[in-house]
Amino acid sequence: MCFAGARRILGRTRRSRGLIGAEASLVTLLGWSFLASTLVPISSEAALFAVLKLHADLAWPAIGVATLGNTLGGLTTYLIGRYIGSKKPLTQLERVRRHGSPLLVLAWLPFVGDALCLAAGWAKLNWIAVALWSAAGRFARYWLVAQGALW
Repeated sequence: MCFAGARRILGRTRRSRGLIGAEASLVTLLGWSFLASTLVPISSEAALFAVLKLHADLAWPAIGVATLGNTLGGLTTYLIGRYIGSKKPLTQLERVRRHGSPLLVLAWLPFVGDALCLAAGWAKLNWIAVALWSAAGRFARYWLVAQGALW
């Protein structure tokens, strides 16, 4: 009887995984990670963890999608700093000017990352370098989260 009960639970788990398809999971992860890199207080790491628990075979695509979405959200903040920002000084601006785009490898950090992206736009740093450094840091973070989810 215990074996039959376990089979029923396992069957339900497999069926529920079918409700959230791989494509829908990746699209949701893209939107969630985009929003998480703006001022919306949500966790993209939790979303990636959940997707990998449901679809372990999607590790690399999920890491890529989360990195892309989070980087695009950071670039949105960069654009706000570049085109809409006022002329009042920012606290992170001098640090970003001094260290340049490589400092954006820390753009994944909560609160500080948003300020760094905004300051990078304000300082009018090269957007390609900002995107590459930012993506590298975000990729490293998501890779570590994936290792934890797949352990």
